[in-house]
Amino acid sequence: MDNKYPLPLVIVKLGDTFAALRAERGDFENWIADGLDSQTLPILVVDPRRGDALPAPDAVSGAVITGSHAMVSHREPWSETTAAWLAQLVAHGTPVLGICYGHQLLAHALGGEAANHPQGAEVGTVTVTLNEAAATDPLLRGLPAQFPANVVHWQSALRLPEGAVQLAGSDHEPVQAFRIGERAWGVQFHPEFDADAMRGYIDMLATDLKAEGADPVALRERVVATDSAAQLLGRFARIAEARQSV
Repeated sequence: MDNKYPLPLVIVKLGDTFAALRAERGDFENWIADGLDSQTLPILVVDPRRGDALPAPDAVSGAVITGSHAMVSHREPWSETTAAWLAQLVAHGTPVLGICYGHQLLAHALGGEAANHPQGAEVGTVTVTLNEAAATDPLLRGLPAQFPANVVHWQSALRLPEGAVQLAGSDHEPVQAFRIGERAWGVQFHPEFDADAMRGYIDMLATDLKAEGADPVALRERVVATDSAAQLLGRFARIAEARQSV
């Protein structure tokens, strides 16, 4: 590839945060771009929900798929279009990182299944435990065997695609991370959420959480810094940069 013309690192925006958080802190794509912190690759944000064209797999150095308040199982047209595109990226070997909704969509795109978690929502800071396969994974290797991460999801990747490698889980969610192919990852947790974002989500979802029998106050008190989880965005950017320089 020609280093004079670096291909963009694309953020595929599939959702928006709550208006109050957005007004204070920006939206998902801003948080992700800050975490990627690429010094060599331009960032391109595309939103298939508003009709933005998804670039060809060989026209990007990598792709990050955001979270969303939508549900993968609803099969919205923009979501299914993005799923088909993700399958093309994986086949091409383009680095992919799916976050929350993006994680579930990646599983769905390659023949897995995303649907409601049978035990309901998982919201707050949880402990993610790496599987043995993570020790040699290009994205996760070197992270602590257990680390805190922020989550907010009602649906999950209930069945992984054939050939996928399960990399991490939590007490509630067995698939917190997986890899499909050589360079495509899904993470159910949010590496872009800092403690303030997580507390903001708990506050916004307090009524729903109470309806599920959860205690928002207790969840809020358990929010901690998630530095190890946050590293994944920068790690992914380095993978995309290295691929670009080949």
